[in-house]
Amino acid sequence: MTVEKHEKSWRPQTRLVRGGTRRSQFQETGEAIFMTSGFVYDRAEDAEAAFKNEVERFIYSRYGNPTNEMFQDRMCLLEGAEACRATASGMAAVFASIASWVKAGQRVVGSRALFGSCLYMLTDILPGYGIETEIVDGTDLDQWRDALKKPTAAVFLETPSNPGLEIIDLRAVATLAHEAGALLVVDNVFATPLLQKPLELGADIVAYSATKHIDGQGRCMGGAILGTKAFVDDKLSAFYRHTGPSMSPFNAWVLLKGLETMELRVERHCANAAKIAAFLEARAEVGRTLYPGLESHPQHALAARQMTGFGSVVCLDLGGSKDRAFRFMNALRLVDISNNLGDSKSLATHPATTTHQRIGAEERVHLGITDGFVRLSIGLEDAEDLKEDIEQALKKAG
Repeated sequence: MTVEKHEKSWRPQTRLVRGGTRRSQFQETGEAIFMTSGFVYDRAEDAEAAFKNEVERFIYSRYGNPTNEMFQDRMCLLEGAEACRATASGMAAVFASIASWVKAGQRVVGSRALFGSCLYMLTDILPGYGIETEIVDGTDLDQWRDALKKPTAAVFLETPSNPGLEIIDLRAVATLAHEAGALLVVDNVFATPLLQKPLELGADIVAYSATKHIDGQGRCMGGAILGTKAFVDDKLSAFYRHTGPSMSPFNAWVLLKGLETMELRVERHCANAAKIAAFLEARAEVGRTLYPGLESHPQHALAARQMTGFGSVVCLDLGGSKDRAFRFMNALRLVDISNNLGDSKSLATHPATTTHQRIGAEERVHLGITDGFVRLSIGLEDAEDLKEDIEQALKKAG
C-alpha cells in the first residue's frame, strides 16, 4: 500500500490516530488484525505473477501483511520517511538495517555510548562476518573526523544515548559520514519520532524499538526501520524476506493502538521527567543528575537545537556506590525495577549490572556508568507522587 496524498497534509496527532488506516470490506472502525500466515489465489497464474512481482499483492505474512502495512504506513507519515519495514524487536531493526547494507571487507564506525546489545553487535558480531568496526566517542567530532578519513560503509549511533544521555551532533556527523561514503543509521528510540527527526538532520536510516514509547504500555515487542524507498526496495527487502525478522500482525495492531495516544503520552512523559530532573538536581544525596533538559547537561544547547523535547529518561549517580544504588532501588514503592523504558509506569534500572553488565568495568567508567548510576524511565503517574517515592527511597539509601 502507499500513503494517500491527503494523509501527508495532516498534522502529527491526526496522523497518529488515522494514518495508514485501510478498512476491509466489512468497514470496521478499528484496524483489523489479519492473523494469517498466507493468502490464496483465484488461479495458479495469479500466484506466478505475484512471485514474479508483476502484481502488487500480499503473498506471505513473513514479508507482507495488511495489519503490518498499516503500522508501516503510519510510521512513515510520522517520521517523514518514504518507506518502512516493521520488525519483531528493536534489535532486529538495528541489525537488519546494517546487515542488509554492509558486506565483508567493509567497515562500520559507531559511537561508544550505545545500548549494550547494540555495542555487542558492533564489536563482537559484525567482526565475525569480516566487517571492520571502529568505535569513537560520539560527542567528539575530531574522533569522527579521524575515523571517517577512510572509506566507510555505515555509521551507527544513538542520541540521546542509552543510558548516559549523551547528545550527538547529527548534522555534523551526517556530513562526515556522507563524505566517507557511509550510510548514517540512527537509533532514535530515546527521542521518539515526535521529539527528534534524524532524517531531516541528515540521517539515511532511522531504527526504533517500538517496544518502548510507541507501544508505551509494556505489552509487546516490535521494531521499525525507516528510510528511502530505494534502500528498502533494493537492499532491505531481500534481507528481510529471506531472514525473517518480521513482526507479528497482532503486535502490529497493538502498536497501532499505541500510536493513537503516543503524542499525549510523550508530552506527559517529558513534563514529568523535567520535574523529576529538577527535583533530583537539588537533592544533596545525589552526586550527579543527567537530563538533556537541564542547563547543567554537557550538551544541553545541542539538545535544544536538534530536539523539540528532552525525553522521558532521567539518570542519577549515588556516589558510585552499588550498595547505595541498590538500597535506593529496593526502597522504591511506586517506581518498579525493570530494564524496559518508555512505559506508562515509571521504571528504575541499574545499567552496570543489567543492560551494560557485559561491558568491562573500565569501559563503563569511561561511559560514566558507575556502580552508583541509576536510570529512571519516568512514566505517567502524578509527578508529586513520584517525587515523594524517590525522596523516601533516597533517605533510606543513606
